[in-house]
Amino acid sequence: MNIQILNLSLNTEDRDLRKLFSSFGSVTSAEVVRDKLNGRSKRNGIIEMPIDREARQAIESLNQTMFDGKLVSVNESRINAKW
Repeated sequence: MNIQILNLSLNTEDRDLRKLFSSFGSVTSAEVVRDKLNGRSKRNGIIEMPIDREARQAIESLNQTMFDGKLVSVNESRINAKW
């Protein structure tokens, strides 16, 4: 399942997302979405988790919580490809 996380801190890195979501299960990939021209964070990320049950638990537990100093929104992504 693809998960999107919105309102990330500009300091959040891929490894931070992987660590956060790995506490709920297997993570296939975790990326902060970056501007193609300047490489700066777009303040959102996409996480892929292969086991739906684990992904849903992560969404339920992390949505509307503080992460890296920001209140984040976490939900299932309707986009199958990476941003």
